[in-house]
Amino acid sequence: MDLHLQDKAIIVTGGGRGIGAGIVHALAREGAIPIIISRSAEHNLDTLKSINGQGYQIALDLTDPAACKSAVEQAHRILGRIDGLVNNAGVNDGVGLENGSYEGFIASLHKNLVHYYLMAHYALPALKASQGSILNITSKTAETGQGNTSAYAAANGGRNALTREWAVELLKYGIRVNAVVVAECMTPLYESWLTTLSDPETMLEKIKDKIPLGKRMTTQEEIADMVVFLLSSRSSHTTGQIIHVDGGYVHLDRALL
Repeated sequence: MDLHLQDKAIIVTGGGRGIGAGIVHALAREGAIPIIISRSAEHNLDTLKSINGQGYQIALDLTDPAACKSAVEQAHRILGRIDGLVNNAGVNDGVGLENGSYEGFIASLHKNLVHYYLMAHYALPALKASQGSILNITSKTAETGQGNTSAYAAANGGRNALTREWAVELLKYGIRVNAVVVAECMTPLYESWLTTLSDPETMLEKIKDKIPLGKRMTTQEEIADMVVFLLSSRSSHTTGQIIHVDGGYVHLDRALL
């Protein structure tokens, strides 16, 4: 299926590794031009090399509000247009309630939510010109809770709310806004978390056993394929949707397991 993304300029935050890199690969396969924005030029360049240089990279720390504006300005200057924005960058940083702090909570919101707003805010004029679309990556933690991660859960609740809010506000411009919710997907950060446990292999098997469809982790490619479809004109009448690509992890009856 032709997704009509040939030569479309798509910003992907956190596109240097993990799910973001998977999205970059899927966009490149469709002939789009991904613009990777993350703090690590090394990771960005490695991902660009893996798609034969079919894109661009901007190394900035998006927790700095001024960097968000600069990132969008640079991306627009490179290609003269922005056809889509994928808000993906973030980290489950474990800022809880009992052992958290005001400073940690606010810092986590900047890592995980504030730049979603700022990137969309600064990209909006270009998206209005292209009638582009916005895709927010969010996490199950907003709906299921996880424990000891108040800030990250709050940020993802905000991501979901902004998806619906922006879909309403931007209707008049023909800009579609959707979200893809991630539950259990193997990423470098997930692997790092597993290594902190006393028995990573047993824990991973326990997690997979609770995933209804196939009792396996969701792949980055499965997340990326949904993202790319929602960015494309093949989903031209889809907006304000929060779609779970999780093998039924969040919603299916646990009695089935």
